[in-house]
Amino acid sequence: MFEKSTYENRRKALKNKGLNGIAVFPGNIDSPMNYTDNTYHFRQDSSFLYFFGLDIQGLAGVIDFDSGEDFLFGNDFDIADIIWMGPQVPLKENAKKVGVEKCSAFSKLFELVSETIKQGRKVHYLPPYRGENKIMLEKLLGIPIKLLKENASVQLIKAVVDIRSIKEPGEIAEIEKACATGYQMHVTAMKMAQPGVWEQKIAGTIEGIALAGGGMTAFPIILSQNGETLHNHDHSKILKEGNLMVTDAGAESLLHYASDFTRTVPVGGKFTQKQREIYEIVLAANNHGTALTKPGVAYLSVHLAVAEIIAGGLKDLGLMKGDVKEAVRNGAHALFFPHGLGHMMGLDVHDMEDLGQIYVGYDDEIRPVDQFGTAYLRLGRKLQPGFVITNEPGIYFIPALIDKWKNESINADFINFDKVNEYRNFGGIRLEDDILVTETGSRLLGERVPINPDEIEKIVKG
Repeated sequence: MFEKSTYENRRKALKNKGLNGIAVFPGNIDSPMNYTDNTYHFRQDSSFLYFFGLDIQGLAGVIDFDSGEDFLFGNDFDIADIIWMGPQVPLKENAKKVGVEKCSAFSKLFELVSETIKQGRKVHYLPPYRGENKIMLEKLLGIPIKLLKENASVQLIKAVVDIRSIKEPGEIAEIEKACATGYQMHVTAMKMAQPGVWEQKIAGTIEGIALAGGGMTAFPIILSQNGETLHNHDHSKILKEGNLMVTDAGAESLLHYASDFTRTVPVGGKFTQKQREIYEIVLAANNHGTALTKPGVAYLSVHLAVAEIIAGGLKDLGLMKGDVKEAVRNGAHALFFPHGLGHMMGLDVHDMEDLGQIYVGYDDEIRPVDQFGTAYLRLGRKLQPGFVITNEPGIYFIPALIDKWKNESINADFINFDKVNEYRNFGGIRLEDDILVTETGSRLLGERVPINPDEIEKIVKG
């Protein structure tokens, strides 16, 4: 964990956001895979980690905005726990590590919240996403589970998003550790991209690299020769020479900060002419997106500028036609680029997505665009120094989508469907980097995973 002062300062910053009453931050507990004692690897709630720092099951934190006090609730381990798990640090000692003086048994949380409600004071909480915490909050607050999300505190959500969006130097250092592990994962995948190799062999190998780095994968690995499926977790196929392999993978650091890279490589180490032409367009889009990323710029505008690079490149190949800007205004590029350019990243790979993307990626000035493709953009707001974001343009040929648009004459003024049909078995290409917004511009986090097509071919062949 970070120094005690880090968590004290974070809670102090939250107390300065003008809230009244108390905020309850439930931590996570172990989640069983197939029976109670056989659990998934424990992952603490990110907001609890951010403000209370303890990567331990069965805790809850409370901040009292009126008195300024912090509380930690949990139960000390008994002798049976110690037999199986070894000696454990008492709750009081753990609380001191994060600057919390008041700690009590977990049951006392119910007494504190009950007394707060009786006093007519507000109880703030963030939207719960785990079933056990939903049940606990229902008992704690008397709010039916189905109504918990809509009754979550928007005031608390906005305050937490405001604080967590700006990454501290220590957080950036942790993200760079995750990026270093991610680099190893991707270069290893490139070297393994040989004909006859099972996709699962590669996915399992690079997952092992994440685990050996001290954390785990930041999200389930996406690795597939069917790159036109944006989040393809099926690793069942054998690599075939001439195909493209998309790998979208990242690691967590020991403190649970994420990396998230995507690379696309030719199986066997040689791009075909068609593949290289499309790859060069995506690479140009990626580089353009990075160049435009700086404080004060709306990421929605960067997304649309990147879409113009993609549309212009596809027009040069005869796949699109007409005026490029008009094509993008009409969403014609989304046949090939049907997702957003990027998202926030930090303690979560899609940072704070559990709090509501409308609060994380947008604000009162910049709202989501209700248009296919751009509607999936998770981050549209103006960038600020300290934001960590992803830049992940792509071009995909999705047969079902091509057929739908052709049959319904969607954007027919901008798309040459006969030419597009020649690419229907192409697959997809995505290239993703992680970026820190600085005071004057931006910089890539970690050593850049090889991305030049000549270098890619050399690594795969080597």
